[in-house]
Amino acid sequence: MKKIYRPKDLVEVVTKGNTPPNCDLTLQLQPTFSDDGIARGVWQVDEKFINGIGVVMGGYLSAVADTMMAYAIASKLNDNQAFTSIDLHTTFLRPAQIGEIYVEARVERLGKRTAYVLADVIQNDKKVASAVSSVLIMENH
Repeated sequence: MKKIYRPKDLVEVVTKGNTPPNCDLTLQLQPTFSDDGIARGVWQVDEKFINGIGVVMGGYLSAVADTMMAYAIASKLNDNQAFTSIDLHTTFLRPAQIGEIYVEARVERLGKRTAYVLADVIQNDKKVASAVSSVLIMENH
């Protein structure tokens, strides 16, 4: 059976160096911080993320933003809660290239059943994309 990550497990990827979910490994995304609704990570972009016109495919930019938003929301929840994105909107501001990309996410609003989370994707000190997500919060039984 595959590991099910609870909020604490995601935070411990950062705080204890535990193995991240497979999607993080596939994306080569390294979370570096996750606390009190803020998460940061570093993404190592190589050739496999480049599209036919020589820039990072937008879907990958959305995926790393969504992933870091998961670390941000996880840092605000308890292990009796689970979450899933119900909406994700990404705005692409400039092309991203091979190299290091930084992602920062933050919980803007946390309610009982939904949260609003934002992420910025930055390369060479310039924002290449921003994302916003509505997240459904569920109680585990």
